[in-house]
Amino acid sequence: MSNASISTNNLTIGYDQKVVQRDLSFSLFQGEMVCMLGPNGCGKSTLLRTLAGLQPAIGGTFEIQNTKSNIQNSTALVLTERLSLENTTIHDVVAMGRYPYTSFLGGLSTTDEQIIEQSLADVGLSNTAQTFFNDHSDGEKQRTLIAKALAQETPIILLDEPTAHLDLPNRIRVLQLLRRVAREQNKTILISTHELDLAIKLSDRIMLMTPQQGIQLDTPTNLREQDAFTAAFGMDIFNPCL
Repeated sequence: MSNASISTNNLTIGYDQKVVQRDLSFSLFQGEMVCMLGPNGCGKSTLLRTLAGLQPAIGGTFEIQNTKSNIQNSTALVLTERLSLENTTIHDVVAMGRYPYTSFLGGLSTTDEQIIEQSLADVGLSNTAQTFFNDHSDGEKQRTLIAKALAQETPIILLDEPTAHLDLPNRIRVLQLLRRVAREQNKTILISTHELDLAIKLSDRIMLMTPQQGIQLDTPTNLREQDAFTAAFGMDIFNPCL
């Protein structure tokens, strides 16, 4: 893998000076998908929002693609939310990802349309581009939002619980899609998720976060051998007592 696309140095995150996690130092690289796991309230969403530039860090530093500016031009963030967009087609939703690049009139160029078409093809929605967003299943809506992130053409995609509200087959498809995008398009993908089994099977590395105790970032195999999951969740999640 090449140089780090995300680097943090003693990063402290939180809200209104209330510290959620402190002194986080790690690097993420192009071409890898990293799943972030941990108990509720440990700071997963806060970290994603900080890296995306939506809220300031309390302390420490972080760099995106070796720059501390233009964060929004380097990262695309997909949040957990059930969107309802009346009279809006799937194509129109994905086209929103091109707005940072359009003219002051907001018009889409031929290149923009080509990127939109390719993003729709990447998530398997080419044949439904002109249908209304609200007419689709949660899984198709989530793929649409991922296509919007792809259309932004950022080297980094951050996702907060992208499989929430989805059934098992769609949870698998979404994570498989994201892994393929990371590898084929050489993107850095960081996902906050509770999908432990799928994360272990599909991610390149896992960022294991615990409340006020920082992170462990390693391969799923190494973390399991270190019994790190038991320490993080306070129980043997692979062999629970019935």
